[in-house]
Amino acid sequence: MKVSNLIVKCLENEDVKYVFGVPGEETEDLLFSLESSSIKFIPTRHESGAAFMADVYGRLTGKAGVCLATLGPGATNLLTGVADAHLDKSPVVAITGQGSSDRMHKESHQNIDIVNMFKPITKWNTSIQNPQVTPEVIRKAFKLAEMEKPGATHFELPEDIAKKECNLDPIPPQKVRRAAPDYKAIERAVGFLKNATFPLIIAGNGAIRKMASKHLRKFVEKTHVPVVSTFMGKGAVSDKDPHSLFAVGLQARDFAVCAVERADLIITVGYDIAEYAPEYWNHERDKKIIHIDFTSAEVYNYYQPDVEIVCDVSAALWNLNEIVQKENISFDPNWFKSLREHIIGDFESYRLKDGDKFTIPGVLHIIRRLMHPGDLLISDVGSHKMWIGRNYPVYEPNSVIISNGLASMGIALPGGIAAKLAHPNRQVVAVMGDGGFLMNSQEIETAKRIGTGFTIIVLNDNNYGLISWKQTSHTGRTTGTALTNPDFARYAESFGIRGYCPLTLEELKANLSEAISSQELSLVEIPIQPSVNYELTEKLNSNQCELFKFE
Repeated sequence: MKVSNLIVKCLENEDVKYVFGVPGEETEDLLFSLESSSIKFIPTRHESGAAFMADVYGRLTGKAGVCLATLGPGATNLLTGVADAHLDKSPVVAITGQGSSDRMHKESHQNIDIVNMFKPITKWNTSIQNPQVTPEVIRKAFKLAEMEKPGATHFELPEDIAKKECNLDPIPPQKVRRAAPDYKAIERAVGFLKNATFPLIIAGNGAIRKMASKHLRKFVEKTHVPVVSTFMGKGAVSDKDPHSLFAVGLQARDFAVCAVERADLIITVGYDIAEYAPEYWNHERDKKIIHIDFTSAEVYNYYQPDVEIVCDVSAALWNLNEIVQKENISFDPNWFKSLREHIIGDFESYRLKDGDKFTIPGVLHIIRRLMHPGDLLISDVGSHKMWIGRNYPVYEPNSVIISNGLASMGIALPGGIAAKLAHPNRQVVAVMGDGGFLMNSQEIETAKRIGTGFTIIVLNDNNYGLISWKQTSHTGRTTGTALTNPDFARYAESFGIRGYCPLTLEELKANLSEAISSQELSLVEIPIQPSVNYELTEKLNSNQCELFKFE
Protein backbone atom coordinates (compact mmCIF):
# COMPACT_ATOMS: atom_id res chain seq x y z
CA MET A 1 0.00 0.00 0.00
CA LYS A 2 1.00 3.65 -0.30
CA VAL A 3 2.48 5.39 2.72
CA SER A 4 -0.47 7.79 2.75
CA ASN A 5 -2.84 4.81 3.07
CA LEU A 6 -0.71 3.35 5.86
CA ILE A 7 -0.79 6.66 7.74
CA VAL A 8 -4.57 6.69 7.58
CA LYS A 9 -4.72 3.11 8.84
CA CYS A 10 -2.47 4.17 11.70
CA LEU A 11 -4.80 7.10 12.46
CA GLU A 12 -7.78 4.75 12.50
CA ASN A 13 -5.76 2.49 14.78
CA GLU A 14 -5.48 5.47 17.17
CA ASP A 15 -9.28 5.90 17.08
CA VAL A 16 -9.08 9.25 15.30
CA LYS A 17 -12.54 10.52 14.35
CA TYR A 18 -11.70 13.88 12.76
CA VAL A 19 -8.80 15.60 11.04
CA PHE A 20 -9.11 19.38 10.88
CA GLY A 21 -7.16 21.23 8.22
CA VAL A 22 -6.69 23.13 5.00
CA PRO A 23 -5.98 21.08 1.86
CA GLY A 24 -2.76 21.60 -0.05
CA GLU A 25 -1.00 20.26 -3.11
CA GLU A 26 1.64 18.46 -1.07
CA THR A 27 -0.97 16.67 1.07
CA GLU A 28 -3.00 15.44 -1.90
CA ASP A 29 -2.25 11.74 -1.44
CA LEU A 30 -3.07 11.86 2.26
CA LEU A 31 -6.36 13.65 1.58
CA PHE A 32 -7.47 11.04 -0.94
CA SER A 33 -6.48 8.30 1.49
CA LEU A 34 -8.62 9.97 4.18
CA GLU A 35 -11.56 10.16 1.75
CA SER A 36 -11.98 6.38 1.72
CA SER A 37 -11.48 5.94 5.48
CA SER A 38 -13.70 6.09 8.57
CA ILE A 39 -12.09 9.43 9.49
CA LYS A 40 -13.86 12.64 8.57
CA PHE A 41 -11.63 15.36 7.14
CA ILE A 42 -13.04 18.77 8.06
CA PRO A 43 -11.77 21.55 5.79
CA THR A 44 -11.39 24.76 7.78
CA ARG A 45 -11.03 28.32 6.56
CA HIS A 46 -7.65 28.91 8.19
CA GLU A 47 -4.99 26.62 9.59
CA SER A 48 -5.07 28.36 12.96
CA GLY A 49 -8.75 27.42 13.21
CA ALA A 50 -7.83 23.80 12.47
CA ALA A 51 -5.15 23.78 15.17
CA PHE A 52 -7.49 25.34 17.74
CA MET A 53 -10.16 22.74 16.91
CA ALA A 54 -7.64 19.95 17.47
CA ASP A 55 -6.50 21.67 20.68
CA VAL A 56 -9.96 21.94 22.25
CA TYR A 57 -11.00 18.49 21.00
CA GLY A 58 -7.93 17.03 22.69
CA ARG A 59 -8.59 18.80 25.99
CA LEU A 60 -12.22 17.67 26.08
CA THR A 61 -11.68 14.03 25.09
CA GLY A 62 -8.19 13.20 26.34
CA LYS A 63 -7.52 11.75 22.88
CA ALA A 64 -5.17 13.65 20.60
CA GLY A 65 -6.87 16.07 18.25
CA VAL A 66 -5.37 16.01 14.76
CA CYS A 67 -4.74 18.97 12.47
CA LEU A 68 -3.33 19.03 8.94
CA ALA A 69 -1.66 21.70 6.83
CA THR A 70 0.53 21.87 3.80
CA LEU A 71 4.11 23.08 3.73
CA GLY A 72 5.34 26.69 4.03
CA PRO A 73 2.55 29.14 4.95
CA GLY A 74 0.21 26.28 5.83
CA ALA A 75 2.65 25.06 8.46
CA THR A 76 3.39 28.54 9.81
CA ASN A 77 -0.34 29.19 10.21
CA LEU A 78 -0.64 26.12 12.44
CA LEU A 79 1.97 27.37 14.87
CA THR A 80 -0.21 29.41 17.24
CA GLY A 81 -2.74 26.64 17.83
CA VAL A 82 -0.02 24.04 18.31
CA ALA A 83 1.80 26.33 20.74
CA ASP A 84 -1.46 26.81 22.61
CA ALA A 85 -1.79 23.04 23.00
CA HIS A 86 1.84 22.90 24.18
CA LEU A 87 1.38 25.37 27.06
CA ASP A 88 -2.22 24.39 27.85
CA LYS A 89 -1.28 20.68 28.11
CA SER A 90 -3.66 19.55 25.39
CA PRO A 91 -2.97 16.38 23.35
CA VAL A 92 -2.57 17.30 19.67
CA VAL A 93 -0.89 15.64 16.70
CA ALA A 94 -0.06 18.11 13.92
CA ILE A 95 0.67 16.85 10.40
CA THR A 96 2.28 19.00 7.73
CA GLY A 97 3.06 18.29 4.13
CA GLN A 98 6.45 18.94 2.61
CA GLY A 99 8.00 19.13 -0.84
CA SER A 100 9.74 16.15 -2.35
CA SER A 101 12.73 14.94 -0.37
CA ASP A 102 15.00 15.53 -3.40
CA ARG A 103 14.68 19.31 -2.98
CA MET A 104 14.91 19.58 0.82
CA HIS A 105 18.63 20.26 0.75
CA LYS A 106 18.36 23.46 -1.29
CA GLU A 107 16.38 26.65 -1.63
CA SER A 108 13.10 25.87 -3.35
CA HIS A 109 9.46 26.94 -3.56
CA GLN A 110 7.80 27.25 -0.11
CA ASN A 111 10.58 25.19 1.46
CA ILE A 112 11.31 26.07 5.07
CA ASP A 113 12.63 23.91 7.90
CA ILE A 114 9.30 22.95 9.45
CA VAL A 115 10.68 20.37 11.88
CA ASN A 116 13.03 22.83 13.56
CA MET A 117 10.30 25.48 13.49
CA PHE A 118 7.99 23.20 15.50
CA LYS A 119 10.68 21.96 17.86
CA PRO A 120 10.19 24.56 20.66
CA ILE A 121 6.41 24.07 20.80
CA THR A 122 6.11 20.27 20.69
CA LYS A 123 7.02 17.37 22.94
CA TRP A 124 8.49 15.60 19.90
CA ASN A 125 8.46 15.92 16.12
CA THR A 126 10.09 14.45 13.06
CA SER A 127 10.00 14.09 9.28
CA ILE A 128 9.10 10.77 7.66
CA GLN A 129 12.03 10.20 5.32
CA ASN A 130 11.74 6.41 5.11
CA PRO A 131 8.43 4.56 4.56
CA GLN A 132 9.54 1.77 6.93
CA VAL A 133 9.40 4.04 10.00
CA THR A 134 5.81 5.21 9.39
CA PRO A 135 4.01 3.03 11.98
CA GLU A 136 6.60 3.90 14.63
CA VAL A 137 6.32 7.62 13.93
CA ILE A 138 2.51 7.64 14.17
CA ARG A 139 2.40 5.51 17.32
CA LYS A 140 5.08 7.62 18.99
CA ALA A 141 3.35 10.88 18.05
CA PHE A 142 0.10 9.77 19.70
CA LYS A 143 1.73 8.09 22.69
CA LEU A 144 3.73 11.18 23.60
CA ALA A 145 0.90 13.62 22.87
CA GLU A 146 -1.47 11.78 25.22
CA MET A 147 1.07 10.85 27.91
CA GLU A 148 1.05 13.01 31.06
CA LYS A 149 1.60 15.83 30.89
CA PRO A 150 -0.11 15.87 27.48
CA GLY A 151 0.89 18.24 24.72
CA ALA A 152 1.56 18.61 21.03
CA THR A 153 3.60 16.43 18.68
CA HIS A 154 4.20 16.85 14.96
CA PHE A 155 5.38 14.98 11.91
CA GLU A 156 5.87 16.12 8.34
CA LEU A 157 5.25 14.04 5.23
CA PRO A 158 7.20 14.83 2.04
CA GLU A 159 4.98 14.40 -1.01
CA ASP A 160 7.23 11.80 -2.67
CA ILE A 161 7.33 9.68 0.49
CA ALA A 162 3.52 9.73 0.64
CA LYS A 163 3.38 7.99 -2.75
CA LYS A 164 5.88 5.24 -2.00
CA GLU A 165 4.79 1.64 -1.52
CA CYS A 166 5.28 -0.28 1.70
CA ASN A 167 3.89 -3.40 3.34
CA LEU A 168 3.52 -2.68 7.04
CA ASP A 169 0.82 -2.71 9.73
CA PRO A 170 -0.04 -0.13 12.40
CA ILE A 171 1.38 -0.65 15.88
CA PRO A 172 -1.47 -1.32 18.33
CA PRO A 173 -1.73 1.22 21.21
CA GLN A 174 -0.94 -0.19 24.64
CA LYS A 175 -2.27 1.23 27.89
CA VAL A 176 0.55 2.80 29.87
CA ARG A 177 0.20 2.62 33.63
CA ARG A 178 1.30 5.74 35.43
CA ALA A 179 3.61 5.63 38.43
CA ALA A 180 2.31 5.10 41.97
CA PRO A 181 3.28 7.58 44.72
CA ASP A 182 6.46 7.10 46.70
CA TYR A 183 5.54 6.03 50.25
CA LYS A 184 8.19 8.26 51.87
CA ALA A 185 6.84 11.30 50.03
CA ILE A 186 3.32 10.41 51.16
CA GLU A 187 4.51 10.03 54.77
CA ARG A 188 6.19 13.45 54.69
CA ALA A 189 3.08 15.03 53.17
CA VAL A 190 0.87 13.51 55.87
CA GLY A 191 3.26 14.84 58.51
CA PHE A 192 2.97 18.37 57.13
CA LEU A 193 -0.81 17.98 56.97
CA LYS A 194 -1.05 16.92 60.60
CA ASN A 195 0.98 19.94 61.72
CA ALA A 196 -1.08 22.44 59.72
CA THR A 197 -3.93 24.55 61.02
CA PHE A 198 -4.99 26.33 57.85
CA PRO A 199 -4.15 24.06 54.89
CA LEU A 200 -5.35 25.03 51.43
CA ILE A 201 -5.36 23.35 48.02
CA ILE A 202 -4.54 25.06 44.74
CA ALA A 203 -6.11 22.91 42.00
CA GLY A 204 -4.57 23.39 38.58
CA ASN A 205 -5.00 22.10 35.06
CA GLY A 206 -3.86 18.59 35.99
CA ALA A 207 -6.62 18.27 38.60
CA ILE A 208 -9.31 17.96 35.94
CA ARG A 209 -7.65 15.17 33.94
CA LYS A 210 -7.99 11.41 34.38
CA MET A 211 -9.60 10.53 37.75
CA ALA A 212 -7.95 13.35 39.68
CA SER A 213 -11.11 15.38 40.21
CA LYS A 214 -13.02 12.42 41.65
CA HIS A 215 -10.35 11.69 44.27
CA LEU A 216 -9.72 15.37 45.00
CA ARG A 217 -13.40 15.85 45.81
CA LYS A 218 -13.28 12.92 48.23
CA PHE A 219 -10.16 14.33 49.90
CA VAL A 220 -11.83 17.71 50.39
CA GLU A 221 -14.99 16.10 51.73
CA LYS A 222 -13.04 14.05 54.29
CA THR A 223 -10.61 16.74 55.47
CA HIS A 224 -12.56 20.01 54.97
CA VAL A 225 -9.50 21.56 53.32
CA PRO A 226 -10.64 24.50 51.13
CA VAL A 227 -9.81 24.66 47.43
CA VAL A 228 -8.80 27.54 45.21
CA SER A 229 -8.57 26.66 41.53
CA THR A 230 -6.63 28.24 38.74
CA PHE A 231 -8.63 29.29 35.70
CA MET A 232 -7.83 25.99 33.97
CA GLY A 233 -8.53 23.97 37.11
CA LYS A 234 -12.08 25.31 37.50
CA GLY A 235 -14.54 22.52 38.20
CA ALA A 236 -12.02 20.15 39.75
CA VAL A 237 -14.12 20.75 42.88
CA SER A 238 -17.62 22.03 42.23
CA ASP A 239 -18.16 25.69 43.05
CA LYS A 240 -21.36 24.54 44.76
CA ASP A 241 -19.19 22.72 47.28
CA PRO A 242 -18.86 24.80 50.49
CA HIS A 243 -15.11 24.13 50.42
CA SER A 244 -14.64 25.97 47.11
CA LEU A 245 -13.15 29.44 47.28
CA PHE A 246 -13.49 29.77 43.50
CA ALA A 247 -10.55 30.78 41.34
CA VAL A 248 -7.37 32.80 41.24
CA GLY A 249 -5.82 34.11 38.05
CA LEU A 250 -5.90 37.88 38.18
CA GLN A 251 -2.55 39.50 38.77
CA ALA A 252 -4.32 41.68 41.33
CA ARG A 253 -4.82 40.54 44.93
CA ASP A 254 -8.30 39.08 44.60
CA PHE A 255 -10.33 37.79 47.54
CA ALA A 256 -9.31 34.13 47.23
CA VAL A 257 -5.67 35.16 47.61
CA CYS A 258 -6.53 36.27 51.14
CA ALA A 259 -7.04 32.62 52.07
CA VAL A 260 -3.83 31.64 50.32
CA GLU A 261 -1.94 34.25 52.32
CA ARG A 262 -3.47 32.99 55.58
CA ALA A 263 -2.78 29.34 54.80
CA ASP A 264 0.12 27.70 56.61
CA LEU A 265 0.29 24.81 54.12
CA ILE A 266 -0.34 24.89 50.37
CA ILE A 267 -1.10 21.65 48.53
CA THR A 268 -0.81 22.14 44.79
CA VAL A 269 -2.59 19.54 42.67
CA GLY A 270 -1.78 19.46 38.96
CA TYR A 271 -0.56 23.05 39.13
CA ASP A 272 0.92 24.57 35.97
CA ILE A 273 3.23 27.52 36.60
CA ALA A 274 2.72 28.72 33.00
CA GLU A 275 -0.87 29.45 33.89
CA TYR A 276 -0.54 31.42 37.13
CA ALA A 277 2.89 32.40 38.39
CA PRO A 278 3.65 31.61 42.06
CA GLU A 279 4.96 35.09 42.82
CA TYR A 280 1.30 36.21 42.83
CA TRP A 281 0.52 33.95 45.80
CA ASN A 282 3.95 33.21 47.35
CA HIS A 283 5.71 36.53 46.94
CA GLU A 284 7.35 36.22 50.40
CA ARG A 285 8.60 32.72 49.51
CA ASP A 286 7.58 31.51 52.96
CA LYS A 287 4.86 28.98 52.17
CA LYS A 288 5.19 25.31 53.04
CA ILE A 289 4.22 23.53 49.83
CA ILE A 290 3.26 19.97 48.94
CA HIS A 291 3.53 19.47 45.18
CA ILE A 292 1.32 16.70 43.69
CA ASP A 293 1.71 16.33 39.96
CA PHE A 294 2.57 14.00 37.12
CA THR A 295 5.97 15.66 36.77
CA SER A 296 8.49 17.20 39.12
CA ALA A 297 8.19 20.87 40.06
CA GLU A 298 9.78 23.50 37.86
CA VAL A 299 12.87 25.11 39.39
CA TYR A 300 11.42 28.48 40.31
CA ASN A 301 12.48 31.01 42.91
CA TYR A 302 8.93 31.50 44.20
CA TYR A 303 8.00 27.82 44.07
CA GLN A 304 10.21 25.49 46.08
CA PRO A 305 8.06 22.64 47.42
CA ASP A 306 8.95 20.98 50.71
CA VAL A 307 7.55 17.68 49.43
CA GLU A 308 7.11 16.53 45.84
CA ILE A 309 4.76 13.62 45.15
CA VAL A 310 5.55 12.90 41.51
CA CYS A 311 3.19 10.26 40.15
CA ASP A 312 -0.32 9.74 38.89
CA VAL A 313 -2.26 12.55 40.59
CA SER A 314 -5.38 10.47 41.20
CA ALA A 315 -3.26 7.69 42.74
CA ALA A 316 -1.62 10.14 45.15
CA LEU A 317 -5.00 11.47 46.22
CA TRP A 318 -6.43 7.95 46.55
CA ASN A 319 -3.51 7.05 48.82
CA LEU A 320 -3.94 10.20 50.90
CA ASN A 321 -7.67 9.54 51.19
CA GLU A 322 -7.00 6.15 52.75
CA ILE A 323 -4.67 7.69 55.32
CA VAL A 324 -6.81 10.70 56.29
CA GLN A 325 -9.84 8.46 56.74
CA LYS A 326 -7.91 5.90 58.80
CA GLU A 327 -6.31 8.57 60.99
CA ASN A 328 -9.33 10.89 61.00
CA ILE A 329 -7.40 13.95 59.80
CA SER A 330 -9.74 16.90 59.32
CA PHE A 331 -9.89 20.66 59.92
CA ASP A 332 -12.39 23.23 61.11
CA PRO A 333 -14.07 24.61 57.96
CA ASN A 334 -15.23 27.76 59.70
CA TRP A 335 -11.91 29.54 59.12
CA PHE A 336 -12.75 30.24 55.45
CA LYS A 337 -16.56 30.33 55.64
CA SER A 338 -16.91 34.12 55.79
CA LEU A 339 -14.55 34.50 52.82
CA ARG A 340 -16.64 32.18 50.66
CA GLU A 341 -19.81 34.05 51.64
CA HIS A 342 -18.15 37.35 50.75
CA ILE A 343 -17.04 36.06 47.32
CA ILE A 344 -20.55 34.80 46.53
CA GLY A 345 -21.97 38.16 47.61
CA ASP A 346 -19.48 39.91 45.36
CA PHE A 347 -20.60 37.79 42.39
CA GLU A 348 -24.23 38.63 43.11
CA SER A 349 -23.46 42.35 43.17
CA TYR A 350 -22.90 42.24 39.40
CA ARG A 351 -26.42 41.00 38.61
CA LEU A 352 -27.96 43.31 36.00
CA LYS A 353 -31.05 45.35 36.80
CA ASP A 354 -33.47 47.06 34.43
CA GLY A 355 -31.86 50.15 32.93
CA ASP A 356 -28.28 49.01 33.65
CA LYS A 357 -25.76 49.07 30.87
CA PHE A 358 -24.57 45.58 30.04
CA THR A 359 -21.38 44.39 31.73
CA ILE A 360 -19.42 41.18 31.24
CA PRO A 361 -20.01 39.80 34.76
CA GLY A 362 -23.69 40.72 34.49
CA VAL A 363 -24.01 38.82 31.20
CA LEU A 364 -22.13 35.83 32.63
CA HIS A 365 -24.60 35.67 35.51
CA ILE A 366 -27.43 35.18 33.00
CA ILE A 367 -25.51 32.62 30.94
CA ARG A 368 -24.69 30.54 34.01
CA ARG A 369 -28.39 30.27 34.91
CA LEU A 370 -29.21 29.10 31.37
CA MET A 371 -26.52 26.40 31.29
CA HIS A 372 -26.75 22.94 32.84
CA PRO A 373 -23.87 21.84 35.11
CA GLY A 374 -22.18 19.74 32.41
CA ASP A 375 -22.71 22.15 29.51
CA LEU A 376 -19.64 23.61 27.87
CA LEU A 377 -18.43 27.18 27.82
CA ILE A 378 -15.42 28.00 25.65
CA SER A 379 -13.66 31.24 26.50
CA ASP A 380 -11.58 33.35 24.18
CA VAL A 381 -8.88 35.66 25.51
CA GLY A 382 -9.54 39.23 26.59
CA SER A 383 -11.16 41.03 29.49
CA HIS A 384 -14.02 38.51 29.36
CA LYS A 385 -11.56 35.68 30.10
CA MET A 386 -10.66 37.36 33.39
CA TRP A 387 -14.32 37.66 34.33
CA ILE A 388 -15.12 34.07 33.26
CA GLY A 389 -12.21 32.86 35.35
CA ARG A 390 -13.22 34.99 38.32
CA ASN A 391 -17.04 35.15 38.25
CA TYR A 392 -18.36 32.14 36.33
CA PRO A 393 -19.02 29.25 38.74
CA VAL A 394 -18.15 25.80 37.38
CA TYR A 395 -19.63 22.55 38.64
CA GLU A 396 -18.01 19.80 36.56
CA PRO A 397 -14.37 19.28 35.53
CA ASN A 398 -13.49 20.28 31.98
CA SER A 399 -16.82 22.03 31.40
CA VAL A 400 -15.15 25.42 30.88
CA ILE A 401 -12.25 25.69 28.46
CA ILE A 402 -9.95 28.65 29.08
CA SER A 403 -6.62 29.07 27.33
CA ASN A 404 -4.40 30.36 30.11
CA GLY A 405 -1.01 28.88 29.27
CA LEU A 406 -0.38 30.49 25.91
CA ALA A 407 -3.62 32.49 26.26
CA SER A 408 -4.27 32.93 22.56
CA MET A 409 -6.98 35.10 21.07
CA GLY A 410 -9.08 33.45 18.38
CA ILE A 411 -9.52 30.07 20.08
CA ALA A 412 -13.19 30.25 21.13
CA LEU A 413 -15.06 30.10 17.84
CA PRO A 414 -13.15 27.11 16.39
CA GLY A 415 -13.13 25.70 19.92
CA GLY A 416 -16.92 25.79 19.91
CA ILE A 417 -16.93 23.61 16.79
CA ALA A 418 -14.62 21.07 18.44
CA ALA A 419 -16.67 21.08 21.64
CA LYS A 420 -19.88 20.31 19.78
CA LEU A 421 -18.20 17.49 17.83
CA ALA A 422 -16.82 16.03 21.07
CA HIS A 423 -20.11 16.39 22.98
CA PRO A 424 -23.00 16.74 20.52
CA ASN A 425 -25.69 16.41 23.19
CA ARG A 426 -24.45 19.23 25.42
CA GLN A 427 -25.21 22.91 25.08
CA VAL A 428 -22.10 24.78 23.93
CA VAL A 429 -21.48 28.51 24.27
CA ALA A 430 -18.37 30.19 22.85
CA VAL A 431 -17.71 33.57 24.47
CA MET A 432 -15.37 36.08 22.86
CA GLY A 433 -14.67 39.77 22.49
CA ASP A 434 -14.93 41.71 19.26
CA GLY A 435 -11.15 41.51 18.82
CA GLY A 436 -10.89 37.74 19.15
CA PHE A 437 -14.05 37.13 17.13
CA LEU A 438 -12.72 38.76 13.97
CA MET A 439 -9.47 36.78 14.22
CA ASN A 440 -11.32 33.55 13.34
CA SER A 441 -14.86 34.58 12.40
CA GLN A 442 -14.45 32.84 9.03
CA GLU A 443 -14.92 29.52 10.83
CA ILE A 444 -18.64 30.30 11.10
CA GLU A 445 -18.78 28.92 7.55
CA THR A 446 -17.09 25.71 8.74
CA ALA A 447 -19.53 25.35 11.62
CA LYS A 448 -22.53 25.94 9.33
CA ARG A 449 -21.26 23.55 6.65
CA ILE A 450 -20.72 20.62 9.01
CA GLY A 451 -23.86 21.27 11.05
CA THR A 452 -22.48 22.08 14.51
CA GLY A 453 -25.04 23.99 16.53
CA PHE A 454 -23.77 26.26 19.30
CA THR A 455 -24.05 29.84 20.49
CA ILE A 456 -21.44 32.46 19.62
CA ILE A 457 -21.47 35.38 22.03
CA VAL A 458 -19.57 38.51 20.99
CA LEU A 459 -19.01 40.97 23.85
CA ASN A 460 -18.43 44.21 21.98
CA ASP A 461 -16.64 47.20 23.45
CA ASN A 462 -15.02 48.28 20.14
CA ASN A 463 -11.66 47.82 21.79
CA TYR A 464 -8.87 45.45 22.70
CA GLY A 465 -10.43 45.73 26.13
CA LEU A 466 -7.99 43.73 28.25
CA ILE A 467 -5.05 45.76 26.98
CA SER A 468 -6.93 48.99 27.66
CA TRP A 469 -7.66 47.70 31.17
CA LYS A 470 -3.98 46.99 31.80
CA GLN A 471 -2.75 50.21 30.19
CA THR A 472 -5.16 52.27 32.28
CA SER A 473 -4.09 50.45 35.44
CA HIS A 474 -0.42 51.10 34.64
CA THR A 475 -0.50 54.61 33.16
CA GLY A 476 -3.99 56.04 33.50
CA ARG A 477 -4.50 56.18 29.73
CA THR A 478 -4.67 53.96 26.65
CA THR A 479 -3.06 53.85 23.23
CA GLY A 480 -3.49 51.67 20.16
CA THR A 481 -6.51 49.75 21.44
CA ALA A 482 -9.57 51.41 19.84
CA LEU A 483 -11.38 49.50 17.07
CA THR A 484 -14.33 49.90 14.71
CA ASN A 485 -16.57 46.96 13.93
CA PRO A 486 -19.19 45.76 11.46
CA ASP A 487 -22.78 45.02 12.36
CA PHE A 488 -22.11 41.61 13.90
CA ALA A 489 -25.74 40.42 13.77
CA ARG A 490 -25.98 41.15 10.05
CA TYR A 491 -22.53 39.63 9.56
CA ALA A 492 -23.86 36.42 11.15
CA GLU A 493 -26.92 36.49 8.92
CA SER A 494 -24.69 36.66 5.85
CA PHE A 495 -23.51 33.14 6.77
CA GLY A 496 -27.13 31.99 6.97
CA ILE A 497 -27.39 31.88 10.76
CA ARG A 498 -29.49 33.79 13.26
CA GLY A 499 -28.01 37.03 14.63
CA TYR A 500 -29.19 38.87 17.73
CA CYS A 501 -28.30 42.27 19.17
CA PRO A 502 -30.25 42.87 22.40
CA LEU A 503 -30.48 46.41 23.72
CA THR A 504 -32.56 45.95 26.87
CA LEU A 505 -32.23 43.52 29.78
CA GLU A 506 -35.48 41.81 28.78
CA GLU A 507 -34.19 41.34 25.22
CA LEU A 508 -30.84 40.11 26.52
CA LYS A 509 -32.41 37.41 28.67
CA ALA A 510 -34.84 36.37 25.93
CA ASN A 511 -32.21 36.29 23.17
CA LEU A 512 -29.70 34.32 25.23
CA SER A 513 -32.36 31.84 26.35
CA GLU A 514 -33.60 31.30 22.79
CA ALA A 515 -30.12 31.01 21.28
CA ILE A 516 -28.66 28.64 23.89
CA SER A 517 -31.67 26.35 24.26
CA SER A 518 -32.12 25.99 20.49
CA GLN A 519 -28.70 24.35 20.12
CA GLU A 520 -28.58 25.86 16.66
CA LEU A 521 -25.70 27.90 15.30
CA SER A 522 -26.38 31.52 16.19
CA LEU A 523 -24.61 34.71 17.24
CA VAL A 524 -25.50 37.16 19.98
CA GLU A 525 -23.73 40.52 19.90
CA ILE A 526 -23.82 42.24 23.28
CA PRO A 527 -22.60 45.81 23.67
CA ILE A 528 -20.76 46.06 26.98
CA GLN A 529 -19.71 48.83 29.33
CA PRO A 530 -16.03 48.34 30.30
CA SER A 531 -16.03 50.69 33.30
CA VAL A 532 -16.67 47.66 35.54
CA ASN A 533 -13.09 46.53 34.79
CA TYR A 534 -11.59 49.66 36.29
CA GLU A 535 -13.94 49.53 39.25
CA LEU A 536 -12.69 46.02 40.02
CA THR A 537 -9.09 47.23 39.92
CA GLU A 538 -9.87 49.97 42.43
CA LYS A 539 -11.70 47.54 44.68
CA LEU A 540 -8.86 45.04 44.70
CA ASN A 541 -6.22 47.72 45.23
CA SER A 542 -7.71 48.37 48.67
CA ASN A 543 -6.81 45.95 51.45
CA GLN A 544 -9.86 43.70 51.22
CA CYS A 545 -8.23 40.98 53.33
CA GLU A 546 -8.81 43.08 56.44
CA LEU A 547 -12.51 42.24 56.08
CA PHE A 548 -11.93 38.63 57.04
CA LYS A 549 -10.99 37.25 60.41
CA PHE A 550 -9.50 33.84 59.89
CA GLU A 551 -9.82 31.94 63.14
